[in-house]
Amino acid sequence: MFLTWNWQTGAVICGLLGVAVYSYRSRISKFRQLPLPPGPPDPPLVEYPPRKIAQWIAEYGPVISLNDGENVLVIVGRHEEALDIMEKQGACVADRPRSVAGGDILGGGMRFVQLRYGERFRKFRKITHSHLQVKTAQTYEPIQFAHAREVIQDILDEPKLHQQHIKRYVAAVIMHVVYGKTTRTSLDDPYLLRLQRMVPRIQSAMAPGAYLVDKYPILKYVPGYGRDLKAWGREEYDMLYGQFKWVKSQVESNIAPPSVTKDFLLNEENKLSDAEMTYISGSLTAVGTSTVLMAAARFPEAQARVHEELDTVVGRETPPTFEDWSQLVQVQAFILEALRWRPINPTGFPHRATQDIIWNGVCIPAGAIVRGSNWCIGRDPAVFLDPEVFNPQRWIGEDGEIREDMKIFTFGFGRRACPGVHIARRSVFIAVALMFWSFTVAEDPDKPIDDTAFTPGVVSHQMPFSLVFKPRIDEAFLRSTFC
Repeated sequence: MFLTWNWQTGAVICGLLGVAVYSYRSRISKFRQLPLPPGPPDPPLVEYPPRKIAQWIAEYGPVISLNDGENVLVIVGRHEEALDIMEKQGACVADRPRSVAGGDILGGGMRFVQLRYGERFRKFRKITHSHLQVKTAQTYEPIQFAHAREVIQDILDEPKLHQQHIKRYVAAVIMHVVYGKTTRTSLDDPYLLRLQRMVPRIQSAMAPGAYLVDKYPILKYVPGYGRDLKAWGREEYDMLYGQFKWVKSQVESNIAPPSVTKDFLLNEENKLSDAEMTYISGSLTAVGTSTVLMAAARFPEAQARVHEELDTVVGRETPPTFEDWSQLVQVQAFILEALRWRPINPTGFPHRATQDIIWNGVCIPAGAIVRGSNWCIGRDPAVFLDPEVFNPQRWIGEDGEIREDMKIFTFGFGRRACPGVHIARRSVFIAVALMFWSFTVAEDPDKPIDDTAFTPGVVSHQMPFSLVFKPRIDEAFLRSTFC
């Protein structure tokens, strides 16, 4: 009886293995009928700099593949191809590659930007989209305007610290919009200082090959391994949970001011744990306005056109507001061109293909890491004529409005686009509009700007640079206007 059962079991197992092997070989055979996208032979296993990728895209074509150790890395480097692959087939690349160091250990498996495509991601995405849609984002405009006014005061008082003022502005908006904190955020605010320590850690942990555990996940369970990562993860969670707990206590006392976190807590349909709400709230950020200021100093003629528009549309008696947005086309175009010229995420966040993607006679195989190179896409000569030239006018159509047929992907692709995009765009617009209305921004003649000096990483920030701010309006009037 035992022998019969064993023989039958063995037959079933062999049969199943045969089916699995056949299916696997059929898939491999089908895949091998089509080549991978072309690419350079045996590139070094490093984090590829944007300009090197641009050379490969120019040489091998709009979509290239690299043999990145055990993985296939596919890079999309042109505008139309980004729309075709990253947007139209976004469901196929909505996943992220597993990040043990940055996602599992440092992020507790709940950092939104690194979540794998699954139930938790879909739940997070649905909730953030419902709470951060355009109409909701518009309700926070008075908050953003108030904090943008503070930046003008800060620059008048300490112009040399302009980059720190921008960081303070971003943190202040986040604290107010996300948590309802109304007190002024200073440069030495504990939250801001902890945030500045945290960001480089996340950046380094997300870098490919930075930690051996990403190649050998079993190391995650070795006692003592990743001690620093675990300590940083606890520090990050404690920082974010402290803010969440404060809002929760305010809600329970019925004294909480409006905020995104308050909305999460009051919505009974969310069904989120405190930890999940903590990480969702902490995932909201804004893009850098410093890039726009750098561009203004480097390209004074383009800045002058913005000043001319501001004088015509707004005048010099009162500052611009969100109500002027639709008429300030030059401001919008300048921001778009600055983000194209020096993208803050030049290599793009990594996606993971969940099925074979057949495109133009080649195959992007399931499991491949897929990146949309913002540096290369924004330099597609078929869309952006003379791409190395800083030209905001390229964004304005014959009807005088911002063109709809050109896109940059600062806020991500498809289903992985930043959920806070509407808030982020408003934060950048009002800060830039007020600064251009108030100042002419120029290079410091004693300290020329190196506009190629950026920190490495998925999110790239300018290295310290000097600017000269010349008030366009009487300084006393400026102070009285923004006090």
